[in-house]
Amino acid sequence: MGGAVRTGAWVVDGGLRWVAREVPEPGPYGVVVEVSVCGVCRTDLHLVEWDLPTHLPQCTPGHEVVGRVVRAGPRVAGLAPGDRVGVAWLARTCGLCRFCRSGRENLCPHSRYTGWDLHGGYAGLTVADSRYVYRLPPGVPDEEFAPLLCAGIIGYRALERAELPPGGRLGIYGFGASAHLTAQLALARGATLHVFTRGEDARRLALELGAASAQEAYAGSPEPLDSAILFAPVGSLVPVALEALDRGGTLAIAGIHLTDVPALNYQRHLFQERTLRSVTANTRADGEAYLAEVAAHRPVVHLTRYAMAEAAEALADLAAGRFTGAAVLVNDGRSEAGQKSEL
Repeated sequence: MGGAVRTGAWVVDGGLRWVAREVPEPGPYGVVVEVSVCGVCRTDLHLVEWDLPTHLPQCTPGHEVVGRVVRAGPRVAGLAPGDRVGVAWLARTCGLCRFCRSGRENLCPHSRYTGWDLHGGYAGLTVADSRYVYRLPPGVPDEEFAPLLCAGIIGYRALERAELPPGGRLGIYGFGASAHLTAQLALARGATLHVFTRGEDARRLALELGAASAQEAYAGSPEPLDSAILFAPVGSLVPVALEALDRGGTLAIAGIHLTDVPALNYQRHLFQERTLRSVTANTRADGEAYLAEVAAHRPVVHLTRYAMAEAAEALADLAAGRFTGAAVLVNDGRSEAGQKSEL
């Protein structure tokens, strides 16, 4: 890659717009990655709709990136051109603060995120810090691996935060990309699963995957829950999920964005040592641990595929709930040929 290299990329700029942009030098620890597939995450939708203002002008979204290294900086260790890698949400931390030094780098106040602080994978090429990418093993196709890099990893952390006991009863509220992967992880661990979601197709998928029940989002639980995870970005579901918990139960909220939570009643929602916890990003250790579980229990990834040129359509379909499971953008070269549509 001698000389200046340019790539096509989608950017958040009053919507979603296709541009041509120069690829920066990767830096000592950086790698330039040719994007094969990028997952479509609800966080990308939050950025485009300005629920989460971007931290970088004309930022390129996308943080579930699978691709091949095409260039590596001089201090990169363990990666070489041609290696398949995954570029995930957590892009950089300081390594020096008390959170980083205590194994809680997800809480680093100087943390940076792919597709929010740094350009992401809705592009032909992207640049990432090699110390935060995952070298991907063979056996799982690129399209199936992409959603695991955020939906899977954040679901893993949410399940850990929910403190589900062995053989416990888990409730999942909302059943999109992350939830359908987390459900399979919980079932593999021996959980009894109850799903609460608005979509009929999503409820059908939950039952196909092994849920004991699947009902409307605001329905009462068939039995008291030991743990629950809220994936839907809907604050009014918080008291619903808390009320479904058994004594000592824990609710983990998995999203980066949530609408306002209504007033809670202490006796109904929190008394008897019920716990309400948030989930903030993930650590690299979470990612490694989750990918190890994937190797032991490969999940069924329910995919809807779009060309990279169809990013706007994919996000519109996500917003409208027109697919179940996960969606991915496949870099087939159509955008590079001149796609100009906007969201």
